[in-house]
Parts: sequence; structure tokens; C-alpha cells
Amino acid sequence: MLDLLKKTAACALAVWVVLWAFPLRAEAVSTSATSAILVDVDSGRVLYDHNADARMLIASTTKILTALVAIEEGDLSQTVTVSREAAYTEGSSMYLKEGEKLTLETLLYGLMLCSGNDAAVAIAQAVSGSVEAFAQRMNAMAAELGMTGSSFANPNGLDDEKHYSTARDMARLACAAVNNETLVRIASTKSITIGGRTMTNHNKLLSWVEGCIGLKTGYTQAAGRTLVSCAERNGQRLVAVTLQDGNDWADHQALYDYGFSAYPAKRAAVLGKTVGSARVEGGEEAQVPLVAAESFAWPLAQGETLETQLQVDEPLTAPVTAGTAVGEAVFTVNGREVGRVTLLCGADVAIVVGGDGSILRAARAAAPRGIPILGVNMGRVGFMSELEPSELEAIGAMCRGEYDMEE
Repeated sequence: MLDLLKKTAACALAVWVVLWAFPLRAEAVSTSATSAILVDVDSGRVLYDHNADARMLIASTTKILTALVAIEEGDLSQTVTVSREAAYTEGSSMYLKEGEKLTLETLLYGLMLCSGNDAAVAIAQAVSGSVEAFAQRMNAMAAELGMTGSSFANPNGLDDEKHYSTARDMARLACAAVNNETLVRIASTKSITIGGRTMTNHNKLLSWVEGCIGLKTGYTQAAGRTLVSCAERNGQRLVAVTLQDGNDWADHQALYDYGFSAYPAKRAAVLGKTVGSARVEGGEEAQVPLVAAESFAWPLAQGETLETQLQVDEPLTAPVTAGTAVGEAVFTVNGREVGRVTLLCGADVAIVVGGDGSILRAARAAAPRGIPILGVNMGRVGFMSELEPSELEAIGAMCRGEYDMEE
């Protein structure tokens, strides 16, 4: 899972760099936030931002990173004994008691639903041994995600001069978090009874916004109201972040209504589905279907057109094996490249060889790979796959007319 997170982070960073070439539309939405951003999750395209790179206090939205580190590095079934430090942590709480034993999973629900500062400390101590060591892991993961404007001093978001982030960085974090199935399962839960406790989610957007899948609320007197959320409609996911926003519930609703209507996603490739074909020379078939190695979609503003160009070194030469990478689909919006997807052969294409002895060379090359070959000699047809050297020699003799080929 950590490798997947790193891969996702690397891809996201590349996309976010490209997106500086795409100016935002004239703003048709606004918020009360000091800092805000709206991002399409799968493309990374920024649909709206305001003061998004300002260094801000983020309060309990910190706990998204706490949960992600804990899920990546901890064991959900681990039994955790609550320390005195955790039980007496100030601020919002799931009301842990010193010496109490709970699973890490129960603590994660307390972290994300109740916003338990006590749960955050208990989690940090269970996963890394101490709050300080866990904060180091938080900063390491933040760096992997490209959160260059952030610093984390604790797992709960209590005010600290070394604890801050930006709306843009928190959007990066949220985009990674919503690709973690366990975190989404927890953050999207409205209410649960687990470990002898019934907990209710503080996030009102789960009931107020169509398709909302959670993430995290936050508040301290210095930070004000902070909110990071995600909503999904018609297969498109958007992340909204508002920092220091006294009207955050309404602002997130307005941001989603704007984003989904002004930037609907256009799907150009679907994992495993055919996107085109390539010519094949020397094969039983003249063409082979090309399928996408991953899905690709892009949010389009009015007047924008998503185009696809297939880059394949044609013609391919038989034999062709299904699953072989042979090129890329390149996607552009109004002439600017926005992404690429690897193209794979969608079927096997067998070699067709004549009776001039080339069948022997083809069979020797293809047999170790188990590639099907169609041999033709004197009007007779035979199929070969993985053959012994003596069998290949016999086939060569057949092709030279020394033996008759059997049906």
C-alpha cells in the first residue's frame, strides 16, 4: 500500500506541475474563507482557488494525515493500552480512560468521527512509540506527497508554531487519502457502535451534500473553522478545502455545485477497454485491438475539447502477445497535453509462415514463449506452440518437402 501511495504521490505531483499551464475560469463562486481550493481528484486539476498557498493553522484537519500514517504503518486489529498522556489530552475527545484497552481501528473511528485529540495521541504512541516519533513520520509522508508548505508537530492539530499547512497542500493530502479504502470507509461513516462506544460523525456534509464521502472538520480559536471534504458524483471526485471559514458548510456545498456543473469529467480511457487498433504484419490477423492500461478522465470547462492521439510504432510484427505494451494514448486539451496512458495489445496474433523454411526460424523464436504459430505447407495447415528441438527440425523438414505434414 505504501508503494501505491508513493506512486500516486509522484503522479499527482507531475499533474499539479502541468496544471499551472491551465488558467482558471473567471470565478463564478466565492467563499468566506481566508484560504480555499477546489480540486478534481483524479486529474489534479484546480477548479477554484483563493489564497491557496498561504501558511495557515489547520486544527483537526491534521487528523487526515494522522489516520493515513496509522493505516499505512499500523495494524487495525492491534490492541492499544491508553496512556495517561493520551487520556488527559486537552480539547475534543472520545473520552478515553487511562489503562483502557481498544483496537487501533476503534481509535481511528474516535479520531475521525469524534475528532478525539486523546485518540490521536494514543494512535501515535501505538504506531511509533511516541508523539514525537509519529510527528516525524507525518512529516516524512507529507514530503512524499509534495506538501512543501507544511509542517506537523503533533497528531491532533493543537496550535503550535511548527504546525501549519496550506489549502493547496491539504488538497494534496485529501486526494491521496480518498484513494485509501480503509480511510474512506471510516471517514464516511455517519454513526457506529464499536468497542463498546457509539460514535457519531461531526461532519454534517455527509447528510447535506450529495455524494459526500467525508473527511475532516477542525476548529481552534486561533485557526478558526477548518474543513476538508470530498464528494463524488457520476464517477467524478472533487476535494474542497476551506481554512478560517465561518461559513464552511454552505461554502463547501456551493463549491461542489459549481465544480460538478462547470467542470464535468470527460472519460477518454477505461482500464482494459479498447481505445483503438494497430496494424500487424506477418500475422493471422491484420490488426490487433489496443486496450488502456489504466483509466483516464479530465474535467472540461465550457469551450474545451479533450482529444486522443495514439502513438504506436506501426506496423507491429507477429507474433503479438496480449498484454504487451506497444505505445501510449496521449490526451490533449485545446492542444496542451494533460496525460498519457500505456497501450497494451488486447489479443494474441499468431505468425503466418510459408513453406520456405521460415517456419523453422519462427517456431524456434516463438516456442519458448508459448506463442501460437500458424504453419502453411502445400495446402496443409498445422498449429504449433511449445516444441522440442527435434520437433522443430521435423517441421523444418516438412517445410522443405522432405516429409508430409500431418493434419
